[in-house]
Amino acid sequence: MTRVIIPNIFISPNSPPILIAGPCVIENEALTLEIAYELKRICADKEIPLIFKASYAKANRSSAASYIGPGMRAGLRILEKVKAETGLPILTDVHETAEVEFTAEIVDILQIPAFLCRQTELVQTAARTGKPLNIKKGQFMSPQQMKLIAEKAVLAGSDKVMLTERGTFFGYSDLVVDMRSLPIMASYGYPVLFDATHSVQQPGGLGSTSGGLREFILPLARAAAATGAISGLYLETHPEPEKSPSDAASMLPFDRLPAFLDSVWAIFATKL
Repeated sequence: MTRVIIPNIFISPNSPPILIAGPCVIENEALTLEIAYELKRICADKEIPLIFKASYAKANRSSAASYIGPGMRAGLRILEKVKAETGLPILTDVHETAEVEFTAEIVDILQIPAFLCRQTELVQTAARTGKPLNIKKGQFMSPQQMKLIAEKAVLAGSDKVMLTERGTFFGYSDLVVDMRSLPIMASYGYPVLFDATHSVQQPGGLGSTSGGLREFILPLARAAAATGAISGLYLETHPEPEKSPSDAASMLPFDRLPAFLDSVWAIFATKL
């Protein structure tokens, strides 16, 4: 059984469930710090282990007009400041092998985005850094195929691999979650997370941008917790999602977060 260890946090089926949370993409330094501090306050109050996430670039946008973030160097400077000021561990995406070395110097967990999970060289390069990896299950992948992806990382030298479920393509502009994937992936010996907000996306559902069905974040998260197979949740949140330039329709508003955590962690408690 793989156990992922980062400073002061253990990630495994037998450890307290964790929360990976933050905005979809870095918008600016002030807002990123605001979100990180508020998440830290909420999770400290509820004794929930927290990892802060934010992307410095979104490399898979359909429209050239879509906001993609500040870029690697500017974004990593902001994430480095978040880490220094809040003390929170940091997770972010890498998209190309050239990004991996620079990003690994700053963050605690490297993430392989869902659309890139089959990119062998990217997975192997990230694994060789020795940093924990969160590999998001591609929308086009079965849970059984994710075993092969994880094995790529392990064979490249990583002993700290997590897998994240984020929904599967269901026709055009929609996703569906097969909760069977959670115990299936957990059976391979890797900690499994459930991405409660990307799972309600409607890719390209608004034409040039993605839509989302925010009302299903809570029921899907509760269902995932009830499987007893996950080691925590992955969640995107924002003070004013409607003003966000990315994933506005699927992020959880801050004012709903405390009640959301109470509801889901009550289910986790019955499985401990």
